[in-house]
Amino acid sequence: MQHPYSIVKEIYHDDLSFTEDEIALIGSKYKKVTFDKGEIVLRADEKVDHQFFVFDGCLRTYLVSKSGKEHTIQFAIKGWWISDYIGYFSETKSVLFIECIEDATLYKISRDDVEEIYTKIPKIEHFIRKKLERSFMSFQKRILANLSQSAKERYLNFTHDYPNIEQHVKNYHIASYLGITTESLSRIRKEISKSNS
Repeated sequence: MQHPYSIVKEIYHDDLSFTEDEIALIGSKYKKVTFDKGEIVLRADEKVDHQFFVFDGCLRTYLVSKSGKEHTIQFAIKGWWISDYIGYFSETKSVLFIECIEDATLYKISRDDVEEIYTKIPKIEHFIRKKLERSFMSFQKRILANLSQSAKERYLNFTHDYPNIEQHVKNYHIASYLGITTESLSRIRKEISKSNS
């Protein structure tokens, strides 16, 4: 069994310091889980009562439209959090799928356990709130980019926000995240390659 300190170190790094009792509490609430590449962590229309910290691997959340088309909403790599947050925060069923693009090691924690940690260790609530604020800002920037930027500009922003992720994900995942076809993605990459040569 993993020592609670190593769990705390992996999730909170050196950003926060904890007492031995706090470390024991945190370590008791997170459960380490592993998934294989291609495995579905969460399906649409399931109960959402956990969020996941990515220790290793790469995942994506996606929506399947009525026509069957996939729309990638988020990628999550090492150090990121992932869940269907609409379902998680509203305590409703999920609307998104979570898929492992690579083999993944995650730490999962339930909503109730998060609330207990917040109550007993308030500095964690402040820490997570700051992370949620940055996430909200990132999502809003993405919405604005989709409304105002060209596909090429969105792709360049993607490579800036997710450096080196292209070696982990398939072209159609990136294209669905950007809201373009794989053919358009190839054309954009060729344009950028020519301008850089």
